[in-house]
Amino acid sequence: MSETTEPNVGTFTLGDPLTAEPTEPIEVPEHEEWPLPNGFAWVFHGEGNRGLVRPVIMADGFNLGRSRLDVLYQGLEGGAFPFVSELRRRGRDVILLGFEERSASILDNAQAAEAAVLRANAEQLGDARLTVGGFSMGGIVTRYALARLETQGTDHRTALYFSYDSPHRGASIPVGVQAFSHFIPFPNNFAKQMNSPAARQMLWQHYDKDTGKIGVATERTEFLTALDQVGGWPRIPRLIAVANGRADGVGLPEVKPGDVALRIEQIYPGTTFYVQARGDDVTAAYLNRRFPKAEKTITTNGFPELDGAPGGTLHTYRILAEAMEKVGGRADLRHEAVCFVPSVSAVALRDIGRQDDLYANIDELDPSESELDDFRCSSTTTAHTAVTEELCTWLIDRLPD
Repeated sequence: MSETTEPNVGTFTLGDPLTAEPTEPIEVPEHEEWPLPNGFAWVFHGEGNRGLVRPVIMADGFNLGRSRLDVLYQGLEGGAFPFVSELRRRGRDVILLGFEERSASILDNAQAAEAAVLRANAEQLGDARLTVGGFSMGGIVTRYALARLETQGTDHRTALYFSYDSPHRGASIPVGVQAFSHFIPFPNNFAKQMNSPAARQMLWQHYDKDTGKIGVATERTEFLTALDQVGGWPRIPRLIAVANGRADGVGLPEVKPGDVALRIEQIYPGTTFYVQARGDDVTAAYLNRRFPKAEKTITTNGFPELDGAPGGTLHTYRILAEAMEKVGGRADLRHEAVCFVPSVSAVALRDIGRQDDLYANIDELDPSESELDDFRCSSTTTAHTAVTEELCTWLIDRLPD
């Protein structure tokens, strides 16, 4: 390690189960590849289909870099439920949609989704209507793409839109973690991910590396305006969604507001991240580095208790702790995971900026409050985009004939 700078710990990114390297490789079956504007797709025909008959387009989610559809396939197949295989067994043709840059603007990546929809319609045999959706940000990309096609007067022939733990009302990454990505004295992948167009559009609150201020990014405001200009949602298909978080208002009771989530020593000594608490002038993180010498305290005002809220989780602090330990640091890890996509956001029912809305008991609310036609929350808290039998079978049972 240089005596004039801290080691570069920013080669990692925050990812979910569908972007994690599999522990055991799964053979990806034969497929066709489509080149698309700003993206590409892999096409897996359903059992017994000699061409594209009953297409299901499923878009990749948020991370940094080009989509790795082999990893996405393995994430969909290698967990608790073989999602792609079950769809194909039922005669569905699965089209996995990837992007040249997953962290690019949603508006740009929607071009890939639109092209995939149009190609599927052009090549399809028969008259079955499409199912189109995606995981995490992929659900937002396809939502916007279908709505824009309708605004343009293009028949997308989609009967069902679905999203899988997508942040319809925003997502949350602790602002102290966002700030730390820019505190690392190197250009790094973690900072690129946190400052990317997609992150700025998706996050409820964003840390601005240039001003040090925390608030709604300009890119989010502009995206929400663009979404509103195409009607907010596609109007033709039935709209459904699943959430990896619970519906009963129960989140992560062990993640207590104000507690230490992670403390780092040896490297970035004394750097400490706290579980988000309510109130004004609340310390979210204390950042310290030796070379070049600097320290910073990150505070929030008027935030709800986001980290322990009901929702799909990311192992944010475990990922950060492991990155520190790889370069010789010592990590006192108290909480591995925090809420990333609140349940009320995934089912488009409430905004996430108010405590009462964030922790709302969805089971006790009128389902018509949601912007969706139907939705399902997980019976237990699960990782963001985790493929479970409960959620996948609910989705499959609602596919159009």
